[in-house]
This record gives sequence, structure tokens and C-alpha cells, in this order.
Amino acid sequence: MRLPNLNALRAFMAAGRTLSFTQAAQDLNVTQAAVSHQIKTLEEQLGFRLFRRVHRGLRLTDAGQAYLPEVTQAFERLAAATERLQTRDATGVLNVSVLPSFAAKWLVPRLMHFQARHPEIDVRVSAKNEAVDFNHEDIDLAIRFGKGVYPGLEAVPLLDERVFPVCSPALAERPPGLNRPEDLRHQVLLHDDMTVSWAEWLKAAGVEDIDATRGPFFSDSSMLVSAAVEGLGVALGRSTLADGDIRAGRLVRPFDLSLVTEFGYFIVYPERRAERPKIIAFRDWLLKEADAGGEDAATPAALL
Repeated sequence: MRLPNLNALRAFMAAGRTLSFTQAAQDLNVTQAAVSHQIKTLEEQLGFRLFRRVHRGLRLTDAGQAYLPEVTQAFERLAAATERLQTRDATGVLNVSVLPSFAAKWLVPRLMHFQARHPEIDVRVSAKNEAVDFNHEDIDLAIRFGKGVYPGLEAVPLLDERVFPVCSPALAERPPGLNRPEDLRHQVLLHDDMTVSWAEWLKAAGVEDIDATRGPFFSDSSMLVSAAVEGLGVALGRSTLADGDIRAGRLVRPFDLSLVTEFGYFIVYPERRAERPKIIAFRDWLLKEADAGGEDAATPAALL
């Protein structure tokens, strides 16, 4: 059986409550003719008269009296379900997919700030390098490193990134020292798969006689930073990932030269989810954290 039109049911409920087409029209912000037409259409579909006209007013028929509380209850249940759904969308679990290195070095150390501000939201972090399929994975929002080209998705710039050498304070002070970029020929170079290589940085520094390919390689950038902290060598660090260790004194920058990459971090989610309260709350918090990073941190994308 085909269900009646919701607008017709709403008109019936308003008219049944007020026993006036005029008042029902005012309550629904439509014309009296529209209410009358909706009621007539509903009566024709049901096969019953719902109202009868009396002197200066309306009365519900027996069918109308039986139908009104059921329709009212149905609308109340629908409203309650909608409210529960909207409340659920503003609280509870928020599933976030991030790169493992970004999670370890940038996001996780800051999450306590979000928890303090939004205790009603439980963030669940999924650390993975693979792209997110929002249609088939239970992920609300992702943070990805790239050029911001994600067809069909909203991509909000979070952080652009600079690249520069970093090492432990003890290594920087160990003879023969790191006073000039040329001194890197005496050091172990640490590598990952970032978009800017040692060869590019050395070229920008005007150094040509160093083998830029030698030294250990790490598949994850957070491991690269950890290796530099432990004094294994000099890493070409990303500002986003190295900032915390620099601030804590576990890493130092022996040289001022940094290179700006063409890639950056983006907050990514389906366009249809742009107005979800939990996503708005987490997105806005991320942007504030990026903006508060300071000069030695990665540069907030909005400021470049």
C-alpha cells in the first residue's frame, strides 16, 4: 500500500489539532486553499471523510478521530528519531584516518587538547598509508599528504611543509662538528621516501661533492625522526614531524636553509558530510592547532 504524502498528513494533523483550516494554514505557513487541497487529496486516497463542516467550524469524523492520534504519534516518533540521529552526529565516535608518521609525531601529542574541549566525542585514529574509500570504509574524516586534488571530496588545507636537516644535539657538537653544509660529508645521511631528497637540499645549499644516496633508509618518516633523535645520523626532516622534537630539545637544526615542498597536509572528507557537527568540530580544532604551531613548526596552509 502506498503511504500518504507527508505534507497531506501534516496538514491533517494541524487541522485536526486546531479544527480550523485557516489556523492550520497559518501554523504551516501555507495558504488555506493548500491545506484544503491536501486534506481532500488525503481523503480521496484513504477513501474516508476525515472532517465534516459544522456551524462556524470543523469536526472530526469517526475515522478522523481514530486516525489523528496515530498520525500524531507517528510524527512524534519521527521527530524523536531525527533528534537522536542529530545528537548522535554531534557526539560519540569520530573515525579518523591519518598517515602513521603524522599520527605519531603531530596528531597524537595534541589529541588531549581536543578531548578536553570536546569530551562528548571519542576520536578513533586509524593509521594507514592507503587512500580511504569513504563509500565502503567506516571513516568520517582523513588527513592526507599531497597536492589537495581529491575528486568528489572536500579538501581543506591544513599544513604546508618545509624540509631541513635535523640531528641530535650530541651529534651536532661531536667533532668535526656541523658548522657548514659541506661538513655533512663526514656524517651519516638518513633517508625516507619524502618528496624532497638530500640531493635537492645539497644542491640548494651549493654542495656538489657529497654522495647524497649513502646512508640508511626508513619506510616511515616517524622512524626517520626517531633515528635522528637517537644519533644515528643527520635526517632531512619534515617540519610537521620534527617540530615536537625540536621544541623538546631532542633535535636541532644545524643549518638555516629549508626547502618548501609542493605538497602539504589536507583535511579530507566527502562533500555531503561537510555540515556534520563532529566533522566541523574536529576540522576547526585541527586548523587552530596548525595556526598555533609557531615559527619552527610547519606553516599553516592558510598563512602562505
